[in-house]
Amino acid sequence: MALSTVALVLPEHPAMFEMGVVTEIFGIDRTDDGVPLIDFRVCSQRPGEPLTMRNGITITTSHGLADADDADLVIAPAYDESTLLTEEFLDVFRRAHARGAWALSVCSGAFILGQAGLLDGRSCTTHWRHTAALAARFPLATVDPDVLFVEDDRVITSAGTAAGIDACLHHVRCELGAAVANRIARRMVVPPQRDGGQRQYIDLPVPDCQADSLSPLLTWMRENLAEEQPVRVLAKRVAMSERTFARRFAAETGTTPGKWLLAQRLHHARTLLESSDLPVETVASRAGFGSAALLRHHFGAHVGVAPAEYRRTFRTPDVRAG
Repeated sequence: MALSTVALVLPEHPAMFEMGVVTEIFGIDRTDDGVPLIDFRVCSQRPGEPLTMRNGITITTSHGLADADDADLVIAPAYDESTLLTEEFLDVFRRAHARGAWALSVCSGAFILGQAGLLDGRSCTTHWRHTAALAARFPLATVDPDVLFVEDDRVITSAGTAAGIDACLHHVRCELGAAVANRIARRMVVPPQRDGGQRQYIDLPVPDCQADSLSPLLTWMRENLAEEQPVRVLAKRVAMSERTFARRFAAETGTTPGKWLLAQRLHHARTLLESSDLPVETVASRAGFGSAALLRHHFGAHVGVAPAEYRRTFRTPDVRAG
């Protein structure tokens, strides 16, 4: 199913920021940047009547629940999970998934998908503060408290606000390609892709020292993926011991240098496979894997398909050799 129509379905007391995140990604005309225009609809049970948001502000929607019935993606925003949801409201998500559409939740919106029965037998997540409650309320779901987002059988659930951005961009990337996701991310000034398996938070204390952020180093790492990047070299670049560097890296990124670098290399390889006719061996070299065999190994383990198969599925139609 293509991604041409997106419906954000609002319950009572939705959260403004999370609603804004979804609108920013799917609801802004970015055709001047080469992003396909998406028919974006904000739907509620009583269109034309004021809807009170979680912070007391009221909004009015022009679309009713029926306007979500032909959407390719229906989204459940964060909301006050004590809000009573009607069966008419929940049926929107049930019908959407039954007809082959995708359902996505941001933060506590996972409770909406749970009440609709879409989490039963599936892996899912929500904000780390709510994962225990989600698991208790929906025991047939497999709740992962650490990840940023989870995709399972056309159901995508995400953690806190920033993770909602990651989940939405992930879906854009899968449906419309890396180039479109990158353009949206660039306009939003956010990373084009964070691996969903990264941790939501880190339980190590943030160091007391006032050292500069690792952002310049992360930029260098992205720009030099083809180079060897052992921890000892990275730590030396920022004048830290290897142990201090590992702790600071985990505190800032939620993962280890090796896992972060692997995710960046996979992302770059996927982009090259989608946007060029470069041989797989060349893609492997430019992405820092060294050999096509190593690229195939990591692609199979983390993406689930071989590079050649991925290219056949996701290559954009205007590919040029590069």
